[in-house]
Amino acid sequence: MSRRVLVLAHTGREESLKAAWEACAQLHASGIVPVMQKSELGDMEGFFGRLEQPVEVLHDHVQLPDVELVMVLGGDGTILRAAELVREVDVPLLGVNLGHVGFLAESERADLTQTVEWIASRDYTVEERMTIDVQVWVRGQKIWHTWALNEAAIEKGNRERMLEVVTEVDERPLTSFGCDGVVLATPTGSTAYAFSAGGPVVWPEVEALVIVPISAHALFAKPLVVSPRSRLAVEVLNRTDAQGVLWCDGRRSVDLPPGARVEVTKSATPVRLARTHQTPFSGRLVRKFQLPIHGWRGPVPQSEEVHTGPVPIVRTPRPMAPLSAPSLDGLPRAAQPFAGPDEDSDPPTGK
Repeated sequence: MSRRVLVLAHTGREESLKAAWEACAQLHASGIVPVMQKSELGDMEGFFGRLEQPVEVLHDHVQLPDVELVMVLGGDGTILRAAELVREVDVPLLGVNLGHVGFLAESERADLTQTVEWIASRDYTVEERMTIDVQVWVRGQKIWHTWALNEAAIEKGNRERMLEVVTEVDERPLTSFGCDGVVLATPTGSTAYAFSAGGPVVWPEVEALVIVPISAHALFAKPLVVSPRSRLAVEVLNRTDAQGVLWCDGRRSVDLPPGARVEVTKSATPVRLARTHQTPFSGRLVRKFQLPIHGWRGPVPQSEEVHTGPVPIVRTPRPMAPLSAPSLDGLPRAAQPFAGPDEDSDPPTGK
């Protein structure tokens, strides 16, 4: 049976079209059938003309469960769109970054040929990233239900009006405050919107949920990291008539009237990301954010037999003996320091 790889690209950009054309040609040369969505294939053929290699059309010639891998050409936004596409099927995503940071991408544009070789030789692993389940309630009625890989962000709907909210964990209120919004993020989303709002960076292997207030008018409204088994909630208070809006991964939104309640829990369906590098997450942070690491010496090299050197002895100078007090017997009484009345002398009378 032929192997099939879905090529998903941001066809609104010329660089993405060129990368998709190269990827399809290289996949075909490696014995893999490239698959594209009908609209994106039409955009590519409109730019380059009819392709020399055959490309199957998703939903016309092949269905998603028959695809081995989705090769995503673009930035994090394109990868989030691909995650929506494969939400209900067990197909991993492998991102090739054509954007700016591209934190979800596995390789860069210059590594496209090498990435195709890794796919052809199945030289990749798959890791699961936690997602969240998001529900919106208004007056006891559930009006919206969706999910997110990065975050659910509650924001103020009007630029001139501050949003009044109360945060809640495990059905217990924490605090209320005015703010520009609140971000409820996954570890994957901790380096996205939550990071920009001042939240902590959480390693993907750590299962946790993050609450990050945005420009909160409160002294103790700080970012929180809570258990993945917790139920988070944010309620839009009725103190004012300020409207809110909920954005999930920056792609799906719903209006939040006063009194609306947003509930977030860990989802049972993760997103699967293909990895071709075994670089630890700390290395990815340094590379993507271009962090300064000058002066790093690295770990101490380990040998089979470790010899401990001699312990240095630091000699301190011996302290000098205190000088003995001079005898006062030979001095006149007036020259001797006053030490208070003698024990056998009469107490002062005050006269």
